[in-house]
Amino acid sequence: MNKSQPSLNFWQIWNMCFGFMGIQFGFALQNANVSRIFETLGADYNNMAVLWVAAPITGLIIQPIIGYFSDKTWNRLGRRRPYFLFGAIAASLALFIMPNSPALWVAAGMLWIMDASINVSMEPFRAFVGDMLPKKQRPMGYAMQSFFIGVGAVVASMLPWMMTNWFGIANTAEAGLIPESVKFSFYAGGTIFLLCVLWTVYSTKEYSPEALAEFERAEKGNDADKLANPPQRSAASYFKGGAIFTLLGGILAAIIAINIDTLDKNLYIAAGMLLAFGVCQLIAGALAKNKERQNGFSEVMNDLFAMPQAMRQLAVVQFFSWFAFFAMWIYMTSGVASFHFASKDPSSLAYNEGADWVGVLFAVYNATSIFAAILIPVIVKLTNLRFAHLINLALGGLGFMSFIFIRDPQWLVLSMVGVGFAWASVLSVPYALLSNALPVKKLGVYMGIFNFFIVIPQILAASILGFMVTKLFDNEPIYAVVVGGVSMLIAGLMTLRVAVPLED
Repeated sequence: MNKSQPSLNFWQIWNMCFGFMGIQFGFALQNANVSRIFETLGADYNNMAVLWVAAPITGLIIQPIIGYFSDKTWNRLGRRRPYFLFGAIAASLALFIMPNSPALWVAAGMLWIMDASINVSMEPFRAFVGDMLPKKQRPMGYAMQSFFIGVGAVVASMLPWMMTNWFGIANTAEAGLIPESVKFSFYAGGTIFLLCVLWTVYSTKEYSPEALAEFERAEKGNDADKLANPPQRSAASYFKGGAIFTLLGGILAAIIAINIDTLDKNLYIAAGMLLAFGVCQLIAGALAKNKERQNGFSEVMNDLFAMPQAMRQLAVVQFFSWFAFFAMWIYMTSGVASFHFASKDPSSLAYNEGADWVGVLFAVYNATSIFAAILIPVIVKLTNLRFAHLINLALGGLGFMSFIFIRDPQWLVLSMVGVGFAWASVLSVPYALLSNALPVKKLGVYMGIFNFFIVIPQILAASILGFMVTKLFDNEPIYAVVVGGVSMLIAGLMTLRVAVPLED
């Protein structure tokens, strides 16, 4: 008789999720301040998306790889904890170095290193909930992660403002230099990141692979082996898909090259994405034809096409949700500074006041997400998961769109309350829908693949938003935030397409 997985108490769940607060310090500092650092070092907001694209591309590559290896890891630190720890060490070092970048190319490189390291720490945390908690407690585990995400992001987003207003540290500097308030914020963030992850590593012990397999058999019965061993995609299917995507990428690249004077060069990112996916399929097809399937690349590619139906149904929702957030992270600083504070000069007092206020706005939406994470289960109980997600995404979409109608920046706080509800929902509801559909044996790699539907829209946003701002919106970056609002509303409507049985 198979043994059921034991429930954990509140403080055990608290400890296992505590490290996520540190990870969010890294992400929040990055999201709220990197555009400011880039512009200070000479980047034009028209080209900002190109500098930012390294981060999602890194996540696209890193997360399934880390997921795949963590699924197969077992040593004295455990299964997921080695990746938490070493990712946190590298990310903390990057946070110390980033604000001291002497040139734009150094800052761009540090963003890539920092994002890669954060992804190494973050990806196993999502799978960690599925490993450590029985089915009935997983929603609580993801809610706890959302709680810590909110707490970490609130404090981290406000750090530059706090450094200036509480400790008297200057928030301006000579042209080309990063303000001291930003530097000290990154130092504090790097320290907290590492300490939080160390607490989870120290306080939580993992189940062995044998124990996890026994728990899964008790939960899923005969379906466990079927989920963990999906059918193999044929070489012919890989070749067909690879040819189509490679052709589409080549055609798009040619169109951009021919019309380079009228089309934005950032569109090459979209063409490159199509080409890369086509080439990956061609490689997978060649390996399958030669019966070389027992390798990480082939397994991840096959799992991508064999992912559970729940992931397919949520893919569109994730796509439009994360497109909106990436628009905010890239363009809100320059948009609010130019539209609400009337300055596009990164060295001016008005611009830096606007940038600081964006940090406060980011803190507002993250603070709201803490309370929203508590309210969402109540909304779900009164309605269902799909409708709750629709409500929250609609609040976020309307919040983004209101930026163009509100001129007093103080009132933008209300807009960010709606964004906070959307953020809390995006961080919890899709995982609540998904977690019970995934096999424990492949939980890491499938969570990494699920990240594709977060990263791909970000890459697309990086490739087209600059074009839209310059060609359609007369160089007013605030309209990119409005486009994000429209995307969020679409995501909410697409939630209604998710099959009701997933809500069991």
